[in-house]
Amino acid sequence: MHHIENIQKLFSSSDVEHPLIESYDVGSIELPTGRIVACDPLITTDMPPFTPFFPSGSFPVVLHKEKESNCVAYVEIRFSSEKVTTWEMALTEGQNLSDLSEEEIFGYPVESGMGCFMDAATQNGLFRLEQTLFERKGDDFMGIYEEFFHGEFFDQKGAIDQYAFLKPQEQEAGSIFAFEAGYGEGFYGSYIGFDASGQPVKLVSEFIEIGS
Repeated sequence: MHHIENIQKLFSSSDVEHPLIESYDVGSIELPTGRIVACDPLITTDMPPFTPFFPSGSFPVVLHKEKESNCVAYVEIRFSSEKVTTWEMALTEGQNLSDLSEEEIFGYPVESGMGCFMDAATQNGLFRLEQTLFERKGDDFMGIYEEFFHGEFFDQKGAIDQYAFLKPQEQEAGSIFAFEAGYGEGFYGSYIGFDASGQPVKLVSEFIEIGS
């Protein structure tokens, strides 16, 4: 599968070095349970988490942009500085690689132009926030994008930076890292880099495939 081969070449070392990519250390994501969900947060709030447990805690996020377009090509969470020895496609429960043809991938659809990483507990917090706002505002409720995401992406620096860290429940651990996904709508896969002992080192989502 050429996607895995490309990810392996780009991300197996500590830093990505490619003439067509610019990389940015953008902050840290809070993962209270280590059950990570990748989705378009406006259309797939019930997306199941990836099947491996990742470490819990706060971990650095790196945004990789395609230089020519200035669009987000890859988003990476780094769990440790150990050497990556193997890469696997990130799967959710019930997904099996044997069900895919050679060039198919498992992933998630983006319709809003926005993707995200978040913990499964934070996903639940986002759902509860939406329910609370709906119950409070009734017919005045404009949807979770207008009520929650829009303020960070347009009233703050999100539109410029193309990403934002958000907390749907301020009193709870856990944050959402939301970002502009590639050129917009599409279907995008994620990949996990493991060290020699089988522990996750990196989680990478791919939005624009940039050949190594």
